[in-house]
Amino acid sequence: MTTILDPTDERVPVARQITPRTGDISGVIGLLDISKPRGNILLDELERLLAARYPDVETRRYAKPTFAKPCPTDLRLRIKSECSVLVEALAD
Repeated sequence: MTTILDPTDERVPVARQITPRTGDISGVIGLLDISKPRGNILLDELERLLAARYPDVETRRYAKPTFAKPCPTDLRLRIKSECSVLVEALAD
């Protein structure tokens, strides 16, 4: 089992199970920029690496209006309907 630390409060880490990985990537990968500084740079590099390693995988970019508030419901539903998985960029 892997321990994942939650950046919002590490005083009492929560044990979580990581979803089993198949080693294969397929479908549409959503890349969500939460609008923090330099998050787009992380996603640009990730998108480049994914395209080089998995040329048949499609990526779609999304952006939250602000990092200070939760992702709007309409954007969450759009991502859910369009993507197989989502990567969210947390950067400063």
